Amino acid sequence: MTTADYATYIAGLPRVLAGAAALFRDAQGRVLLVEPNYRDGWALPGGTVESDTGESPRQGARRETLEEIGLDRPLGRLLAVDWVPGTGRPPLVAYLYDGGVLADEDFKAIRLQEEELLSWRLVARDDLTAHLAGSLGRRVLAALDVLTEGAGTAELENGYRVG
Repeated sequence: MTTADYATYIAGLPRVLAGAAALFRDAQGRVLLVEPNYRDGWALPGGTVESDTGESPRQGARRETLEEIGLDRPLGRLLAVDWVPGTGRPPLVAYLYDGGVLADEDFKAIRLQEEELLSWRLVARDDLTAHLAGSLGRRVLAALDVLTEGAGTAELENGYRVG
């Protein structure tokens, strides 16, 4: 196969988006959510992994956390990986990392990226699905279950556990 043939082959492969986020909690177990200004609903700090720079999902989650809420913290283990089929976009592989338990001073240090975010709030587990739609809500609940179980990573398809 020539270099040109290989380039044509690569260009014809299916595309998949990669997203990465951090799951931050307070001492009461409430989850930190952010309110984007570019769409309805709530989200976790995170976003699209910049594949053109060679960024890994972990690096993307940390970068997005710094950009969106002004916190630069090392992330813990991978809690969940979710295959989300595309509807009007390529499929998404979403990585969710443990951001840990934040102290009061961490919450006071939050500085929202005004170009993308309107506000933030702490939400109890029982109220998460009222704030997080579809697969994202299921993904966060699965990640919280993994934290309770103490080990492993949740393998998900559209937010539902598999395997």
